[in-house]
Amino acid sequence: MDPRYALGRTVKYLVLFFFLVLVLIPVYVLLVTSFKGSGDATAARAWALPSEWVLDNWSEAWTTLAPAIGRSLMMVVPASIISAILGSMNGFVLSRWRFKGADVVFTVILFGMFIPYQAVMIPLLQLVLGIGLPSGVPTLIILHVIYGIPITTLIFRNYYQSIPTEMVEAGRVDGAGMLRTYWSIVLPLSIPSFVVVLIWQFTSAWNDFLFAVFFSSAQNGPVTLALNNLANGSILANYGASMAGAILASAPTLIVYILLGKYFIGGLMSGSVKG
Repeated sequence: MDPRYALGRTVKYLVLFFFLVLVLIPVYVLLVTSFKGSGDATAARAWALPSEWVLDNWSEAWTTLAPAIGRSLMMVVPASIISAILGSMNGFVLSRWRFKGADVVFTVILFGMFIPYQAVMIPLLQLVLGIGLPSGVPTLIILHVIYGIPITTLIFRNYYQSIPTEMVEAGRVDGAGMLRTYWSIVLPLSIPSFVVVLIWQFTSAWNDFLFAVFFSSAQNGPVTLALNNLANGSILANYGASMAGAILASAPTLIVYILLGKYFIGGLMSGSVKG
């Protein structure tokens, strides 16, 4: 083996290991603190292992967050699926079924990606209150679907442009209309993009806090709002409960990435090359 190649590979792995340790340091503090008692979970002993391993923090965190975790699942699953379906339809029309002004429509849709949520939150709240939408999960589903359409449309449009034109033209020759072409030809090829979009939307909706603050309450809000309330109530008494709650709140997104991470990368790459 070439010594220069071996040295370069060693340096590369050392750099990767360094950044891995750097990323895992907060995770270590989070994990060990979650098993510490109230007197042991202090800033001065943040790096130390627990003097006594306890599970009370996890019990308290689960009791507090379990209802909110259920509400978050009720919110993110339909929001992710609906926004993925709408984005797929938009992407197909804008990429394969050209019409006058298609580029303008696509630009207007993408414009929604660049508007900060904070800039529209007050008028959006007034609109929601004005039309009488109920606070909590139903309103949050609608909002996440609407604000997810730009990114889902972009992902699907780029992916559908990589599908060979001959496949769509063959469907037209056989007499298939727009809906038939989409359902029978394009949709079966869309699994990689659906995986990407579903993971993206699931993570974005699950981690959202701003919409939760404005459009829900502690009684009907998602887990991010409940975690904030848990931290505010426990931080002076016990850091451990807050740390356990943070791990529980982040566990679903971690599980999704662990199980589907390789499909996420593959789905992103599948639409990166046209042809």
